[in-house]
Amino acid sequence: MTAAAAPSSITPISSPRALGAPECVWPVGATLGEGALWSQREQALYWVDILAHRLHRWHPSTGDRRTWQFDQVITALAERADAPGLLVTMHRGFSLFDPAQPAQAPRELHRPEPDEPGNRFNDGKCDTRGRFWAGTMDFACEAATGALYRFDPDGRCTRHDHGFAVTNGPTWSADGRTLYFNDTGQGRVLAYDFDPAEGTLSRRREWLRFAPGDGVPDGMTTDAAGRLWIAHWGGACVSCHDASSGAELCRIALPTSHITNCAFGGDDFQTLFITSACSGLSTQQRAAEPLAGGLFAVRVDSPGLPAHRFGG
Repeated sequence: MTAAAAPSSITPISSPRALGAPECVWPVGATLGEGALWSQREQALYWVDILAHRLHRWHPSTGDRRTWQFDQVITALAERADAPGLLVTMHRGFSLFDPAQPAQAPRELHRPEPDEPGNRFNDGKCDTRGRFWAGTMDFACEAATGALYRFDPDGRCTRHDHGFAVTNGPTWSADGRTLYFNDTGQGRVLAYDFDPAEGTLSRRREWLRFAPGDGVPDGMTTDAAGRLWIAHWGGACVSCHDASSGAELCRIALPTSHITNCAFGGDDFQTLFITSACSGLSTQQRAAEPLAGGLFAVRVDSPGLPAHRFGG
């Protein structure tokens, strides 16, 4: 399919800035798009549709699209450092899946919450040491039963915080000493002191709270200058923030309400890929937002960084 232009606008507040309007590069109508990951190995963008149980891959250079269907939700992923395939979070735990071997079902590695049947995993990323950090949440987005976990390459799993209805993130500061994590249900971004060597957290504090009517913080990423780019669920945009003050530096408006995740990619890491969702929209909203659930891309003048790979 030919990419569909999105009737969107860019409102730069100060540096950095976008280099054009975002376009919908895959108008697939995802129920709950998430998990954006740029694969350097394949020069492709992976992302998921959580509620439709699908993993998608798009090659910008060829336009090739591929989808894998699962029998349960798939929520986040990371490439493996020394082996083919991906580490993925699914409904209840961490698994391995190799897209090159689609006949093989994901191999489950660990389930950390046997006592929370109403929970599922949501967003996640690897740190510089190849440890995967992921949050769980209440499937109904109501009970504060979610937690933040660290899954190590040797299979150890550690819970670092808990008491969340909906979780998103994490991402890290440029020096790797701060971990940011979204308490989406409360409309706020939390910050923790992070020890890169030990993989431990301390001194939790509220770093940013979204204003009423601006949506809530969903997925996010960090650029090469250490600025945070945050997707707004219910806010129809991605905003960029100074890592020290939290001040908003620029905003990318999108043509649909529920923006869910973002990741840098492309040859120079100056393309920001953005996922969205149809879930939660009324019939009237869906009619007014025909690109809801699409994958978007926009060029920016602030490059990102390669995603860290899972060490296992």
